[in-house]
Amino acid sequence: MKETIVEKSRNPTDDSTRRRMRSCASKEMSKNQNIKKHWTDKDAQSSSPKKINQPQPYEAQDERNYSNEKLNKIMNDIRLRQDQIIAQQVDLKYEVRAIRRSVDDKIAVFLEELKIIRVKYAAGGKWDILQSNIGISAMHMQLLNNDKVVIFDRTDFGPSNISLPNGRCRNDPNDLALKIDCTAHSVEYSVDANSVRPLMVLTNTWCSSGAAMPDGTLLQTGGFNDGDHNVRTFKPCNDSSCDWQENNNLLAQRRWYATNHILPDGRQIIIGGRGQFNYEFYPKTPSADKSYNLPFLVQTYDRNIQNNLYPFVFLNVDGNLFIFANNRAILFDYTKGVVVKTYPTIPGGDPRNYPSSGSAVLLPLKNLQGGSIGAEVLVCGGAPKGAYVGAMNRNFVPALGTCGRIQITDANPQWTTETMPLARVMGDMLLLPNGEVLIINGASTGTAGWELGQNPVLSPVIYQPDNPSGSRFEVQNPSSTPRMYHSTAILLRDGRVLVGGSNPHQYDDFTGALFPTDLTLEAFSPAYLDPNLARLRPKIISPASQSNIGYGQQLAIRFSIPPGRLSKNLVTVTMVAPSFTTDSFSMNQRLLVLSGGNITAVGLSKYQILVVTPGSHNLAPPGYYLLFVVHQDIPSEGIWVQIK
Repeated sequence: MKETIVEKSRNPTDDSTRRRMRSCASKEMSKNQNIKKHWTDKDAQSSSPKKINQPQPYEAQDERNYSNEKLNKIMNDIRLRQDQIIAQQVDLKYEVRAIRRSVDDKIAVFLEELKIIRVKYAAGGKWDILQSNIGISAMHMQLLNNDKVVIFDRTDFGPSNISLPNGRCRNDPNDLALKIDCTAHSVEYSVDANSVRPLMVLTNTWCSSGAAMPDGTLLQTGGFNDGDHNVRTFKPCNDSSCDWQENNNLLAQRRWYATNHILPDGRQIIIGGRGQFNYEFYPKTPSADKSYNLPFLVQTYDRNIQNNLYPFVFLNVDGNLFIFANNRAILFDYTKGVVVKTYPTIPGGDPRNYPSSGSAVLLPLKNLQGGSIGAEVLVCGGAPKGAYVGAMNRNFVPALGTCGRIQITDANPQWTTETMPLARVMGDMLLLPNGEVLIINGASTGTAGWELGQNPVLSPVIYQPDNPSGSRFEVQNPSSTPRMYHSTAILLRDGRVLVGGSNPHQYDDFTGALFPTDLTLEAFSPAYLDPNLARLRPKIISPASQSNIGYGQQLAIRFSIPPGRLSKNLVTVTMVAPSFTTDSFSMNQRLLVLSGGNITAVGLSKYQILVVTPGSHNLAPPGYYLLFVVHQDIPSEGIWVQIK
């Protein structure tokens, strides 16, 4: 019946079509029979009649089942992939956070370094007037281990601008200006109180020399006229009871424009002076109570000019003395009186010592526990040959603009030359706690001597010895006060530099001179003291100031620094010997970078660094030193330590 219906409905028009339709109908009937059998079997298996919904035709049911299965599989795949994507997103989120933290840390470090770079490579430093009148001109200065500075000038040019206390007067029948003088020619300046106390020096200290002894007492030697053979001492005190003690005629020779340096055994050697081609020691011993010839000073003497006064003297790491005078240097074994090595003449051959006054430093000593410790000397500025005679005839030639640097411990040492941004004569060179060198004071034409310098150089310069050659100098902000002949500068414990003096006249002249006698004191604060860098500045917790340390010992130093600011690989510890400064040379100046550097945390923003103290008296003669913790070239305030 179904076939007839199909045929009628289709109304085939040819045999082939009818055959195909019959075949399809047969297959359709077979399928229907199978379906009927399936439901009959199901009914037979049931014990009670069950109402069955009429099934859909089998193509639709199978298609729906297939579609549902496919859809479920697709949905499961989608859910699985979704879970994988979520997991990857979580992992990626943490990776991004980690990367961001790393980048943020690196950016923070970069910004901090950039701030340091801005400080280091832009003109920096700050000037402050501390005292408008200390009563005398600061011709000589020495920082003592109680943070007080002894300052003095000379006695033979009339009264000063500060009276001696309690009606005291100096009675000196040999004085060339005043036999009875009730004014002071020396003062004690208190750094903490920013105050001045007059002191009584008895004989003439003009252009004398000195250095601190191992116990902290200032030993000052020589001078002019009735003071040229004398030894004076000043022992620090914490009240107003201490004053100069004077001992007449203890020196074997007159010492005027001489140089002192402390030796490994605690004695001082006193070298040269006007008309003196020899050296001697103090304190005297039975085996060393006279003077000893030094032919090198004869060889470096320019007739009627000198150019070898205030020789630059440094204790080498082998215990011998490096002595530079005029334009050359030797390594001298003072125990045997023999020259160990003769160094080449400084390039150009121009004089660097008084009156063609340049300046010099022994650069920081490093790697103190190494097998071979190197030592370098830097000599800067001065005046060319003929400058002194020219200045005497009112022809002021330009100062030298070069520095010579030499590794004095090399087997075959040679000078290298660098050009300063500002030529300078009568400048002072100071070692700063971070190992940099400050070049300050002086003039750009002429020489040292009465009225012989012109054109003051008001801007200091920082020299960074570890920078590549050609990028070591940095000009600082200028002072408004000329510091000419007889000006001085010394390092203070808080990192500032105390600056004073300038009296290029035979007598005081406050009104009628191009460069009047100056009685002020001012402080130069290097860029590392910028308040914006306080977050990087360490503060020493222990040991306490005035601590004693030994040689070659491990020293634990505790310090604090603001949270999150510490860069462990940028921390060093330095020791600086305070200098005696006069006439453009800082005697006994020395800086040591202590070996070690293992840093551990010991509390909230508190750390401990382990270093090793210098291993011998040749590296660090006994005495008081300023110890600093330096972080990213920014020093802490120093503490006093005594090594013995």
